Amino acid sequence: MKKTIMLASLLLTFFIGLPQPGYAADWYFKPAKNNQPATTEPEYQALLNKYDGIFIGDTTKKQIYMTFDNGYEAGYTPSILDTLKKENVPATFFITGHYIKSQPDLVKRMVREGHIIGNHSWGHPDLSQISDMKYEQELAKLKDAYTKLTGKPIMNYLRPPRGTFSERSMKLAKQEGYISVFWSAAYKDWVRTEQHGGAYAYTQIMRRIHPGAIVLLHTVSKDNADALPKVIHDLKKKGYQFRSLDDLVAHRMISSDIW
Repeated sequence: MKKTIMLASLLLTFFIGLPQPGYAADWYFKPAKNNQPATTEPEYQALLNKYDGIFIGDTTKKQIYMTFDNGYEAGYTPSILDTLKKENVPATFFITGHYIKSQPDLVKRMVREGHIIGNHSWGHPDLSQISDMKYEQELAKLKDAYTKLTGKPIMNYLRPPRGTFSERSMKLAKQEGYISVFWSAAYKDWVRTEQHGGAYAYTQIMRRIHPGAIVLLHTVSKDNADALPKVIHDLKKKGYQFRSLDDLVAHRMISSDIW
């Protein structure tokens, strides 16, 4: 009996932290110093490879992919869109059901100005914890509302709410025709009561930038809206180019056996 318990304990120790089927995990990336590429856990990278997910681009090229999460509107997205338009920077906005219902004009503006709209689910649940049927409904309801609003029938990218995932949820995403998109550069910017000014946001963003970065920012942050013009201007001066997720996926289809 004792040997059985010891063996079970050793197996648990060995597998702890691994995203097994049914096991929920929070997305994790490890920022590197001196603008070197971020990394993630090997088991997370293995799941991304298995289910065609992405968290980073080509780390040999000074290219950046801007992504924004839009759960609700706090009044700063118009300014962000103004900056992106002025600087000719493409972005992907991951929206929820609340956002598309409350801000249809902003969603239409995003599409009109050439940005990609991604699926952030209808009700922002933990996608790793709901049933397969509920999972499908969450994505389909958001996509249907998007198509009805914009006339666009295709939605290719999914960002799991809060970055929580499991092998099952990533498998379902792929089955539903989505590419799961995580990130390699981000900071704690979503708490509206903890805003520290544009200069603070600028510093936090710039210290995490690296070649191939998929940047996550939340549009509810006034700091981000204030910092974005200088961030883009200075990154361009450093030789960075801003690309869309479609560019990244097209490149991977050509260069990788995964696609």
